[in-house]
Amino acid sequence: MIFRRRRISAAVKEFDLAVRAKDADAAERAFADLTRGFGDAGDDELRDAGPRLAALLTEVPPGPRGVVAVMVGACVERGADPTGCAPAVFAGALDAFKQAAAFCERWAAAGRGELPDHEGEELREADFETFGFEPVMAWQALPQFEMACVAMLNSPRVRRESPGRQELRAAVARVAELSGEPFKCLAYALAVVDDEPLIALDRATGAAFALRMSGIGDNFQLHTLLADALIGRGLVQGQAPSAEAVACCRDQPGMVPTTGSFNLVGADGEWIWNEGNPADIPRVNGVRLVVVDPPPYQRSWPAGRFFPGMTGDLVYEGPLAPEDAAALLAHVADAR
Repeated sequence: MIFRRRRISAAVKEFDLAVRAKDADAAERAFADLTRGFGDAGDDELRDAGPRLAALLTEVPPGPRGVVAVMVGACVERGADPTGCAPAVFAGALDAFKQAAAFCERWAAAGRGELPDHEGEELREADFETFGFEPVMAWQALPQFEMACVAMLNSPRVRRESPGRQELRAAVARVAELSGEPFKCLAYALAVVDDEPLIALDRATGAAFALRMSGIGDNFQLHTLLADALIGRGLVQGQAPSAEAVACCRDQPGMVPTTGSFNLVGADGEWIWNEGNPADIPRVNGVRLVVVDPPPYQRSWPAGRFFPGMTGDLVYEGPLAPEDAAALLAHVADAR
């Protein structure tokens, strides 16, 4: 144990020194030591290593940069401070997605057809010169940066305190548009809302209810928590989810089967699909609104969290005044 701890600590230190000195041979040796011992490292070691590797990330060459970002993410999952690590990981991801967008554009302009996979097996040696070394390497590193960013975004503090989050979201959307690859995990993680008001309007009774959502990754998760909040309280008719399904959508590991309780509709009259996420729900007077209808057919799915490392919650705050609910119902009727 003592030997392993010294080796990990020494590898991080040696890698840091070699990268900053731009000593490629020494950096390669230290990186090999780091990767060999990383999986066996203890939590205390990784708590220390996370911020040190994050601080080094912008100096790491494009080749191993994505792997180092994944290591930082793993350190955060094992207890390293996410708020200290996230800025460097997000900056690296933003640069990677911008560089990858350039790669996609150049690849299309050259008429090369379908983009290569991220392993780069379809690339030719000349492509690094034709399309640029950094853009090619950035394209290959995108899955690694996606993984690392999601590890950061599991933290509500990171989601609240990351000023570059929207810029990264736009960069991810641009590459998704150019490549046809959605990068769904990162796109959804960047879209997660916290302490966000939500109004649920029961079309059958005209009653409306105020809630507040945080850390919900997709609308499957929202659907289950909303059914618990409304049907579980006897406020809306329908089949309530089990306590186990609700717990899995909040903070318990795993998934359990559940059956849909509602059909959710936006204020614009369009269905709110469970495959989407809460950030896509249209607003009315600045607040997201879901209209609750009976399910047109039975739908079942495994209830749980889209992001297993992210705690989700939907807090019931109370009913709206009858006149406010009536105004919302009239607004929704006009949109149909």
